[in-house]
Amino acid sequence: MNLYESIRMSFRSLSANKMRSILTMLGIIIGTGAVIALVSVGQGAQAFITEQIQSIGSNLIFVFPGQFDQGGGTRSPASQQPLTLEDAQAIADPMRIPYVAAVAPTVSRSVTVTYRGESRTVPLSGTTPEFEFVRNFPVEAGVFISDSDVARSARVAVLGWQTADTFFGGPEFALGETVRVNNVPFVVVGVLQEKGGQAGFGGGSPDNQIVVPISTAQQRLFASRTATARGRRIDLIYISAVDEASIDRAIEEITWLLRQRRDIPLGASDGFTVASQKDVLGVFEQITGVLTIFLGAIAGISLLVGGIGIMNIMLVSVTERTREIGIRKAVGAKRRDILWQFLIESIVLSIIGGLIGIGFGWTLATIVNTLDAFTTLVSADSVILAVGFSMFVGLFFGIYPASRASNLNPIDALRYE
Repeated sequence: MNLYESIRMSFRSLSANKMRSILTMLGIIIGTGAVIALVSVGQGAQAFITEQIQSIGSNLIFVFPGQFDQGGGTRSPASQQPLTLEDAQAIADPMRIPYVAAVAPTVSRSVTVTYRGESRTVPLSGTTPEFEFVRNFPVEAGVFISDSDVARSARVAVLGWQTADTFFGGPEFALGETVRVNNVPFVVVGVLQEKGGQAGFGGGSPDNQIVVPISTAQQRLFASRTATARGRRIDLIYISAVDEASIDRAIEEITWLLRQRRDIPLGASDGFTVASQKDVLGVFEQITGVLTIFLGAIAGISLLVGGIGIMNIMLVSVTERTREIGIRKAVGAKRRDILWQFLIESIVLSIIGGLIGIGFGWTLATIVNTLDAFTTLVSADSVILAVGFSMFVGLFFGIYPASRASNLNPIDALRYE
């Protein structure tokens, strides 16, 4: 019997029990669809995080207290000392580190912003004018904070686009208005351009924030939490290297300078982390990569369950068609003909289920896109993986029923009632 004849007979056999065939394929359909949908969610999340990190600045370097674990968290060694504004000023000295273009020391806190009785919790960054360039946050309306604002600890604020829209109905209505930040009045002098996206570096939307001079934040808002024996505490230092080729050299020089300022002995841990966008991106890609594999593995369990269903139904089919098998063998059908007949039936079931599952998975991915969290990516790799795995499931779980059918004794099969 040739392959075409085997496929034709398998379709005829499956169509004779349409409902049973549909229910058998259901496990493969759900499994294939789940693999495609969940893998596309993982890949979409990875692409979204990559885009967000790459958009937060030019040739960006981060300095923050504590040290990165391989799992992406931070740990705080006993030797850790807080970052200070004086550390940032030393890094910005071109005589010490010529590979640095700009430095933006930052104090980050969540604050309560109030305007005409309406209050919201908003992330605040107390920083310097360099923040606009380093973090790539140009203003859409008004101006950014200036050196004179920092020098005189001015109570001026620049709002994120979403924050301005929430309180004032649009950036153009925010300029010159007074908002209260933790009950301290600030005049709005600028509104940042809309960035879009749902989460920036450090969490939260980049459009939902408020920026004030770092001196104002340290002296008027968080005075009790920024004063240290070594200087004025800051939470994070954003640094822009002069070009991409200088990033690694800048990281080496910054690390050496900070160790020197802290008198850290040779061989002791730094107590701080100096990382580039590439380093941070690598950590997040590792996390999302593991997540994607995990989601795909969970969905793969559905395919295994579907394969068990195929084997169960094929065993039932062998039992029901015992006399047919006996007759075919009696008229000259060989053992391999019977084997291929039932094996092709199980493969056809899995292939049809896999093809329908592609559409099901694509639909699920489209539904996730309507949530506006991020855009899922249905890649050719995920489709090939899901369909290929479903074919393997059909082949693997069809071998035993097909082998059992081919091994039936024709005399016993003909006597079977």
